[in-house]
Amino acid sequence: MLPQRIFDIKTPAQFNLAALQSFQYQWEHNPVYRQFCEHLNVKPEAVTRPEDIPFLPIQFFKEFTITASENPVQTIFTSSGTTGSITSKHHVVDLKLYEQSFRESFKLHYGDVKDYTILALLPAYLERTGSSLIYMVDRLIQDSNKPNSGFYLNNYEALSEKLSVLDAAGEKVLLIGVSFALLDLVEQYDFKLKHSIVMETGGMKGRRKELIREELHAILKEGFGVDAIHSEYGMTELLSQGYSAGNGIFTLPPWMQIYMRDTEDALQLVEPGKTGGINVIDLANHYSCPFIATQDLGKKTDDTHFEILGRFDASDVRGCNLMVL
Repeated sequence: MLPQRIFDIKTPAQFNLAALQSFQYQWEHNPVYRQFCEHLNVKPEAVTRPEDIPFLPIQFFKEFTITASENPVQTIFTSSGTTGSITSKHHVVDLKLYEQSFRESFKLHYGDVKDYTILALLPAYLERTGSSLIYMVDRLIQDSNKPNSGFYLNNYEALSEKLSVLDAAGEKVLLIGVSFALLDLVEQYDFKLKHSIVMETGGMKGRRKELIREELHAILKEGFGVDAIHSEYGMTELLSQGYSAGNGIFTLPPWMQIYMRDTEDALQLVEPGKTGGINVIDLANHYSCPFIATQDLGKKTDDTHFEILGRFDASDVRGCNLMVL
């Protein structure tokens, strides 16, 4: 399947077929992934359904160049990290594929981006280079074609005034922000929003104490005067996103799926309703690796919805570092 055809996927059967075709492509073109599979003694002929596909530990993006293409790299997205820490690097050879992925996913979940004024409060991401989130939001801001759309770094006063004025005028606003900055904003200003969506991207980035989702969302709902806090699920190593319209329950675009692995045995999957480590198939990752074992803990609530429950500590990641290249 050509990578652009993933956006035509409508049914689980179509996804399953595309995932198996993607696995075959990875086996033939991604040397790191193929060596990982060989280390696990997984042969292509034994992979007959997506559940059989090995998931590459996300830590490999910190140690190796993960690519399934000989085309030149157009950009390298990097993860945030503390000083001296090793960051993940996602070598992207087709930015148009990423752009189509986040545009199509946004449209599926929220409709036409031109209907929104987008206000972005993402200081931790703006203060470094290589953020895939900044790349996405910057393009969506441009796509919105609204004069008031834009980024705010630390100017909370200007953002507060802009948000309040636009909302009072009945403008449809999407405020997307990193968790610690949204908390800073509601601690300094009061809001009673009627026409705005508030979306948190997660993470305190070492700026504040980590909070469980329920506590974070309760504070933000009261502070912004809204009924629900939306969330975005994405990461440096992926080229697609999931979204939650409230209560921490996420949905995914049709070219993306998650599976839960056993927390004690990384090679075994657990059924929906049980807590596990999150494995992701992101078919937009055609030229890097679509099959990733993340360090997130979660639970599938049904075939199309899931929630994030937390993260593994480094000491809790078992069965992932199965290969030394």
